[in-house]
Amino acid sequence: MSVFATLVEQLADLLRPLFGLSAAAAAIIAFTALVRLLVHPLSRAAARGQKARTALQPRIAELRRKHGKNPEKLQKAVMELHAEEKVSPLSGCLPSLLQLPAFFLLYHLFSSGSIGGEPNALLTHQLLDAPLGGRWADALDHGGAFGGAGLVYLGLFAVVAVVAYFSYRLSRRMTQASAAMAGTGADPQVPGAAAMGGVMKVMPFMSFFTLVTVAVVPLAAALYVVTSTTWSVIERSVLYR
Repeated sequence: MSVFATLVEQLADLLRPLFGLSAAAAAIIAFTALVRLLVHPLSRAAARGQKARTALQPRIAELRRKHGKNPEKLQKAVMELHAEEKVSPLSGCLPSLLQLPAFFLLYHLFSSGSIGGEPNALLTHQLLDAPLGGRWADALDHGGAFGGAGLVYLGLFAVVAVVAYFSYRLSRRMTQASAAMAGTGADPQVPGAAAMGGVMKVMPFMSFFTLVTVAVVPLAAALYVVTSTTWSVIERSVLYR
């Protein structure tokens, strides 16, 4: 925590000539971009895996027709097909999972009153009029929704709503393309099919849940979520085109 806090402070000092009092917020956005760059190779691999899984759907549908009355044989055949094509049904989850530590680190960093026995100086930083350690409820208590801090959150909510809309459209298009390629629904006997089927149904709505996250976490963590979500939509629109 102390090491990371020092890094954020130093990065904020570098960015202060450009961003003034919002330099720490800019440092968090830069940190988020760095995290996304580090996991980008995994995102590219996940995109290749998704395309490979989509391409396998007609062959899996054929296996269903061939072994539909023998679930054990169907499961074995699908597992062999995945192994042969080097495709993992759950490979797309890895990039998201690897970003969680960075989010929780920021969450705890800007939720702690002290770090290493010293007052947490990061809590003095702001994004315009909103403290990076504050939450939306704090903004409502101090100035209301249209006060200085409240307007910062309204701006974030607007960004999230726009990003969520484009994410929804992109996810729906991907889901429909996968279903059209398969020609049938996911078979619960196929390894990972039930889990992936549930994920694919929920995925179009996931970005809307970001609104709730932004409202309840410290502003610094909310910035991470908004930046990462925006990056994800842009990245997916490029990788899955």
